[in-house]
Amino acid sequence: MPAFLYRAVDARGKASKGVIEAASEAGARRALRERALLPTAIAPTREATTAASGLALFSRKRISPRALATATRQLSTLIGSSVRIEEALALVAGQAESAAVGTLLVNVRGAILEGRTFAQALGDHPAAFPEYYRASIAAGEQSGRLSDVLAHLADFVERRHRTQQKVQLALLYPALLASVALGMVVLLMLYVVPDIVRVFVSRGAELPLLTRLLIALSSGLQNYGLYLLLALLIGGFFWLRWLRVPDNRLRLHRALATRKPFRRLSRQMNAARFGGTLATLVQSAVPLVDALAAAAAVTPNHFIRAQALAVAQRVTEGSSLSRAMGEADAFPPMLVAIVASGENSGQLGEALGRAAAELERELDALVATIVALVEPAVLLLMGGVVLLMVLAILLPIIGLNDLVAG
Repeated sequence: MPAFLYRAVDARGKASKGVIEAASEAGARRALRERALLPTAIAPTREATTAASGLALFSRKRISPRALATATRQLSTLIGSSVRIEEALALVAGQAESAAVGTLLVNVRGAILEGRTFAQALGDHPAAFPEYYRASIAAGEQSGRLSDVLAHLADFVERRHRTQQKVQLALLYPALLASVALGMVVLLMLYVVPDIVRVFVSRGAELPLLTRLLIALSSGLQNYGLYLLLALLIGGFFWLRWLRVPDNRLRLHRALATRKPFRRLSRQMNAARFGGTLATLVQSAVPLVDALAAAAAVTPNHFIRAQALAVAQRVTEGSSLSRAMGEADAFPPMLVAIVASGENSGQLGEALGRAAAELERELDALVATIVALVEPAVLLLMGGVVLLMVLAILLPIIGLNDLVAG
């Protein structure tokens, strides 16, 4: 049944908005009036004219990992309680925290009612449901373990979201500290140093080299600061355009994955993402080659992604997973060793799960170490800059005092 986005007001004039299912727009208006609501705007969720009518086109937008994990866990509970998938989607859509999630689930439910599978319906919204998510759902439908797959996916999405938040929060303080310190230095150069310079010039004192450099830098910022900012913006624009070329992006990612000092962090982050996704898919009974392709698709570094796809090709040709990963030379030895032990014991899914957990712990420790080093480094750097500015100002003052005393 089609879904419609609506805006309406009640008898007291209070505005509301949401999603409603109806056979037609007239049916949607009639259903709203039965709820004692006066519709002010109604439009189908799948039409591109939605934005023009004043309603957001939610079905093409991403949803947050937290909302995705919550909806996935609710679906797992309902389907595990023998609730039909279309009814479960309707219940979860009605309890969604935002209209975006509700609209998305209603559209998925409509596609299922038209005769499509759950995985096929999710394929209409690739921005909201990643490839590994859809592959797991397809495997769960084929194996009859959809509720177990959904529960596992909810855990995986929540775990990955927590990891991303840890990294972002860990780097927030050093970035904020550097931004504030840099802003203060620029303000000093623009508004404080010129006034002090005028005093030195009026006294006719001979200025030290450090002071002359500070004056030249301050004058340059005053005269050409806007041009410098414009040049940085233009440079950033062309840099982003350059990165859009696949070959250029691959060169950059290869450098990050193979050269110090970025090599270890880049490989650890990508291996954690790849290993966690692969563990989720293998434990969800997805065929290994398909699982490798899906896990490679969500690996951020394009160079390591290409290596992962090469591993999938080698496995298709008959090679073992551990041997193919070892030959790729893009994954930590620990991951390759655990994969080999899992293959030998016939418990690859559990081995990958242990490897993913260990990679996440190592990544957390590595990020904590980097942050612990970045914070004092930022303090020392900005403290050194401020010290040079103070010396550049104090040295002429000391010279003037000596001149007066003489």
